[in-house]
Amino acid sequence: MDPRNHTDVSEFILLGLTQDPELQPLLFGVFLSLYLVTVLGNLLIILAVISDPHLHTPMYFFLSHLSLGDICLSTTTIPKMLVNIQAQNQHISYTGCLTQICFVLVFIGFENCLLAAMAYDRYVAICHPLMYTVIMNPRLCVQLILLSLLLSIVDALLHSLMVLRLSFCTNRKVPHFFCELAQVIKLACSDTLINNFVIFVMFSLFGGLPLSGIIYSYAQIVSSVLQMPSAGGRYKSFSTCGSHLSVVSLFYATGVSVYINSAVAGSSRKAAAASVMYTVVPQMMNPFIYSLRNRDMKGAFRKLIRRITLL
Repeated sequence: MDPRNHTDVSEFILLGLTQDPELQPLLFGVFLSLYLVTVLGNLLIILAVISDPHLHTPMYFFLSHLSLGDICLSTTTIPKMLVNIQAQNQHISYTGCLTQICFVLVFIGFENCLLAAMAYDRYVAICHPLMYTVIMNPRLCVQLILLSLLLSIVDALLHSLMVLRLSFCTNRKVPHFFCELAQVIKLACSDTLINNFVIFVMFSLFGGLPLSGIIYSYAQIVSSVLQMPSAGGRYKSFSTCGSHLSVVSLFYATGVSVYINSAVAGSSRKAAAASVMYTVVPQMMNPFIYSLRNRDMKGAFRKLIRRITLL
């Protein structure tokens, strides 16, 4: 491989989900709606947590940052797709593509770590209730947020810098609606063995460790709850974990299904359609999951809406 750090293209072409011109207006309308619902729903979560003193707890502190990450992830991918459809221009600059890769990885990694932190919060609340306020103090909560963000940035920068070493020749067509790391690497005409190895290692560490922490936390939670003598106590404890467990299941189930589909289907276009399930759907559904399953959030939403209508 030529060791020089260069690229032979100044831009890529995002093929999107389909090239059928008749479907472009429909795609534009659907994704615009999804984006607006995602931003509005997560913004309401953030405003509700900020405005209601009863929600100034570690669990809702993490939830508000999860909502912020969801807004940022959706904003990284969907608006560019909408602009391309509206302008009938599928091009994205080389720098823009690398930037998109980096930010997508940052926010996906941030959400991954944040879900593990939220699982730890539920573990402490249920398994060590008397020590909860001591362990989950504001300093630790801020440290967990900063650590999640730092790890995500390091992981994203590593992958982005590894792309910089690749050479891209004549094939510039990315069969996706955004610059997804794996699809961009496939376009390289230089050796990608190291890049694929780094992806495998970091995916195993970055995906495996948080997921292992979540599984361990819930194993301890289930063991502790089953030892409770009161059925009402068991139900209340499980109900406090229901929303988070639903979000975790949605996030990991969609992510795993995309990679299984990519490996089995062999069609890049099908993989692009499947990737909507982990870059769009969970971010849109999270506010509904927490608002529909959480009595405190419902009350905070009602107060917030009353304040807005009185303005």
